[in-house]
Amino acid sequence: MTKVRMGIIGVGAQGSAYANFLTEEKVENMQLGAICDIDPAKKQWASEKYPDVPFYDNYIEMIESGEVDAIVTCVPHYLHPEMGIEALKRNVHALVEKPAGVYTKQVRELNEFAATKPELAFGIMFNQRTNPLYQKLKEIIDNGEIGEIRRTNWMITTWWRPQGYYDQSAWRATWEGEGGGVLVNQAPHQLDLLQWICGMPKKVYSNVKYGYQRNIAVEDEVTVLLDYGNGATGVFVTCTHDVVGTDRFEILGDKGKIVVDDSNKITVKRLIKPEREMSDTMSMVDVMKIFMGGNSDEIYNEEVITFESVWGAQHTAVMKNFASHILNGEPLLAPGSDGIHGVALANAIHLSSWLGKEVELPVDEELYLNELKKKIEEEQKQPLTK
Repeated sequence: MTKVRMGIIGVGAQGSAYANFLTEEKVENMQLGAICDIDPAKKQWASEKYPDVPFYDNYIEMIESGEVDAIVTCVPHYLHPEMGIEALKRNVHALVEKPAGVYTKQVRELNEFAATKPELAFGIMFNQRTNPLYQKLKEIIDNGEIGEIRRTNWMITTWWRPQGYYDQSAWRATWEGEGGGVLVNQAPHQLDLLQWICGMPKKVYSNVKYGYQRNIAVEDEVTVLLDYGNGATGVFVTCTHDVVGTDRFEILGDKGKIVVDDSNKITVKRLIKPEREMSDTMSMVDVMKIFMGGNSDEIYNEEVITFESVWGAQHTAVMKNFASHILNGEPLLAPGSDGIHGVALANAIHLSSWLGKEVELPVDEELYLNELKKKIEEEQKQPLTK
């Protein structure tokens, strides 16, 4: 086998984009093997656009057809674990879209089953892990260049969505259909990057608004306080109603500070001496010199790195890496088992809001699931009219 035959389950916006990537040969070690969707209109669309590609309206039939070596799940979030397990059961490699699922219990079941099939590839579409900016950021942190992390702040409000976005599908922005709002739809990449780069917090305390600026049942405004358990803290803010939007990620360490602006520029300030040493040795006269325009070179060295990002390049990089893992054992950039971490964070943020108190990680999976079921029941009794 020189190319992996990929089967795409669900050809909405994301699935059709992947189909285009593959047919345009943007992933040289992967080809489009088959397409699956339950919408009859998609069958007509596929027959016109990809006449030589088999089409299925049942994903199990596609998996068992012999036409595909792997599948990618471009479907509502609740279905990712189920479809991943069914593919792996039939010895078909599984690449799941983000998030890995809606709640950690179902994602854990997927991870545990995947662990029984080590010969198969199991990945997740965390395409931002292939972004050179975030790879560089992780390298700086892992190398200890700014020392021990003391605080993280990420404001990511560039997810503006009008009401029409939510009105286009009945399942969108519902507890039963989607399992949440901005935390499970737009921000999973940032939740993954936050823990991938800075580590998982031990506790969260959140203030979450549901249907704050949109006619939806789920969250469109989130503010979270993170406690890393070693004195370090963090703040995470996201929403879908800021039409201007801000993307700013700050990491403060005891030996320096990193600021990421708009996901395309990193500013690193490395202290000449650790902050504690400065505190122990500098007088107030020295301090006043700093604040009155002294020579900053005596305090820190500054490096600014800019990056260019082309939409789609990071998705195809994940697909190429996934295929290379299957073909020649290249390590996965985004192992599927990592998907549970971002889901755990989202679950903890929701649960803290629902209970009105600080929540420890890992979350109580049964408690979370019971509270989620309550939200679904309330929604069924009083559905919103979009």
